[in-house]
Amino acid sequence: MNEIIVLMDNISKSFPGVKALDHVHFELRSGEVMALLGENGAGKSTLMKILSGVYTRDDGTMKIFGREYGDLNPKQAQEAGVAIIHQELNMCRHLSVAENMFLGREKKKGFVLSDGEMEAEAKKILDELKIGLDPRQVVGDLAVSKQQMVEIAKALSTNARVLIMDEPTSALTAREIDDLFRIIRDLKAKGCGIVYISHRLEELQHIVDRVTIMRDGQYIKTVNFEDTGLDEIIADMVGREIKEKFPRVSCKKGKKVLEVKGLNAGHMVRDVNFSLYEGEIVGFAGLMGAGRTETTRAIFGVDPKESGEIILDGNQVVIHKPEDAIQAGIVLAPEDRKKDGLCTKLSIRHNIALPNLDLLCNRLGVVSTRKEAEMCSRVVTDLKVKTPTVEVEAGNLSGGNQQKVVVGKWLARNSRVVIFDEPTRGIDVAAKVEIYNLMNDLKQQGIAVMFVSSEMPEVMGIADRIIVMCDGRITGELAAEEATQNQILTLATRFEKKIAGGASQGGE
Repeated sequence: MNEIIVLMDNISKSFPGVKALDHVHFELRSGEVMALLGENGAGKSTLMKILSGVYTRDDGTMKIFGREYGDLNPKQAQEAGVAIIHQELNMCRHLSVAENMFLGREKKKGFVLSDGEMEAEAKKILDELKIGLDPRQVVGDLAVSKQQMVEIAKALSTNARVLIMDEPTSALTAREIDDLFRIIRDLKAKGCGIVYISHRLEELQHIVDRVTIMRDGQYIKTVNFEDTGLDEIIADMVGREIKEKFPRVSCKKGKKVLEVKGLNAGHMVRDVNFSLYEGEIVGFAGLMGAGRTETTRAIFGVDPKESGEIILDGNQVVIHKPEDAIQAGIVLAPEDRKKDGLCTKLSIRHNIALPNLDLLCNRLGVVSTRKEAEMCSRVVTDLKVKTPTVEVEAGNLSGGNQQKVVVGKWLARNSRVVIFDEPTRGIDVAAKVEIYNLMNDLKQQGIAVMFVSSEMPEVMGIADRIIVMCDGRITGELAAEEATQNQILTLATRFEKKIAGGASQGGE
């Protein structure tokens, strides 16, 4: 235990126009959890992709369990004992748990797959991890949290002794996070070295031994977690002290902008009523599966509505599809930015221009390159998007910068309502503050801001008013300055706990 099992020294890596890593040092010991921290674009994922064989390095040396390696491919990294669990899970949804765990390493009897042997071994690993899953279950039928547990089991089935976890708790509930931490402690006790990448710094105290901090592609320092504080870690990550994690501005509450009446859509949006006003930010809180995302999708026209009215500035608007909402002045930054908010293979310029072609084209349908350049420049400058040029593919940006592009494309329009669904998921502290400042800017402009977040401190820190949902219904409304986490949690579990009494609907 405590032997150095990974040593990376002077690692450098460049992409066209970007130096991603500049002589970075990193080490990992057996039986420890090493937090790898830094802002989006600091180089954390690039460094780990070199260790796991996804990228090749330009310079530097790498030793795994004392053996020096040149450039690895993923199969060689796996054979060396390295496994990575990516933030975006890579599962074959139509296959079973066991089939996913042994994909590419199938067990055979002659030329025939040995399903029984794979299922038995998968069950053994799942039982050791205390994960109550049937190895024959289809992965696509599982919750995201359970799919993540399957990824961990898959990594351990390869006899991985170096486990890289990239934002592993971003889609988990509090109870599921506790289960994950239990698994991490068990793996640590068995001598596994774990690299833990997360922007949820409050989690670190529960599992982390040491912290390696990166900034702008460079190694800053490695410290024992117990010898440092979160404020110091954040200052090292961003290169300055962040005085306010939740900046708040005061505005006079203006007229009613949006009113939602009797909204029903599918099983997860049941008789939802609320209003949004000028000069305020309204946060939607609740547990996973409460129906918050489904509510945003129904308002925006992504999912069909069974019934209900949407009234904007006193006039009823009919929204059958997102185009209707956009034209009316209601826009959405969706929860899954890669799947629903971006064309990752297209450039930043194209991503910003596409939903705004009606503003950029002349009568003949020809795009004004001058208007397009001005629009893109304004978004990149105002939101501080880190990119050498707007021609960079959106998929090559860090998570925080991708989120800025998703939001930025709507800022060119005279939108009346901006809906954010989990806007800070998977982005760093400094980028979060920039998103909060953006919300405050919109609020000051008289734009109604609605945002969904699973982070209670975030909702309480940024929202002026908090609406809580449970089981597809609004269960209560709180003024942010008076709200407590216990009050929010009580409302968020109202129907689950079968508390007597009717639901108090928010809005008017």
